[in-house]
Amino acid sequence: MSVGWVKGDRTMSVNSIAQELQQVTADLHQVNPRAGLLRFSILGLIFVGLVILAWSVPNDILFVAATMLAGVFYSFWLICTHDMAHQTLTGWKWFDTIMPRLMSWPMLWPYSVYAEVHRLHHGWNGIDLRDPERLQWTWEEYQQAHPILRWYVSHQWLCDIFILGGIGLIIKTSIQGLRFQNYLSMRRQLLLDFTGILLVQSFLLIVVISQGEIGRYILFWLILERIAGIIAQTRDHLEHYALWGKFTNHQLTQLYACRNIKTSSLVGWLMGGLDYHAVHHTFPNIPFDRLPEAFERIQKVLEKHNLPLMKQEAGYLKSTYLLSRDPSLIGEVDSSNTTKRHRMIPVNSL
Repeated sequence: MSVGWVKGDRTMSVNSIAQELQQVTADLHQVNPRAGLLRFSILGLIFVGLVILAWSVPNDILFVAATMLAGVFYSFWLICTHDMAHQTLTGWKWFDTIMPRLMSWPMLWPYSVYAEVHRLHHGWNGIDLRDPERLQWTWEEYQQAHPILRWYVSHQWLCDIFILGGIGLIIKTSIQGLRFQNYLSMRRQLLLDFTGILLVQSFLLIVVISQGEIGRYILFWLILERIAGIIAQTRDHLEHYALWGKFTNHQLTQLYACRNIKTSSLVGWLMGGLDYHAVHHTFPNIPFDRLPEAFERIQKVLEKHNLPLMKQEAGYLKSTYLLSRDPSLIGEVDSSNTTKRHRMIPVNSL
């Protein structure tokens, strides 16, 4: 970081840097329907195949094993709905509008509300503490909380990932939808999800009850919920935890208030490019398969202007371990931090 930038002797204005970032990534916004459809189809077919296998075997152990595998692939398939919320999976509006709801409603996931809430998140991350997807508590919130909630904050990663899981995400998203029902088209999306989930679940229950399989269906649903919850909660926590801060403009704020994860190309594909989360937040219209290239180009612009480079932290498991063992709170702005990030106050020190 150059002293000139800190003191205001800038060779280029913030707006010019933002414009340059736009220019170097301009050709990466085109969605390739084949790439998105291929990812969607492979994950979906594997999931459906495992579901058919699970329900066709009479042995309960094999049923559970096949269902657990189905849960893993359902989790990655469900991540495709994130791309659909941004209309970047296939670029086909009808497909990216209808399919995520059909995938989500059987698991009670209020996708329509999530898509609206997610739009608010992209506008408020690092900027407005009302951000509906903010997971980390502030110091003030912690001080005012009941002792039971303070205990929860001290064990937040464990509680969210392994206890609250998918049910926790469903409840949280629904509550945020009600909280922000006056924003965007939230009320309409709440009604759409409620109606869709009711119809889909009614149909499924009629089928399993008529076949005398209600017990197996409940077990099947719970296994999927547990596994999908673990994967989704882990991803959600890693993306922004301990990075809250507002830099000089929205683009640069997103570059520094999001976490990139260094992982294999296969895991990156399964995660829909969200291992480059800072790049996605800065340019949400860039499809998942172009995010690695965008990362390299953005790094060169940052280096050119003596701005801090984006980091790629250790893989998903290692990053989860390191962050979860040292829970922290959002404190005041750290004036010594060039990215205007807030100080992180360790919970265990209070």
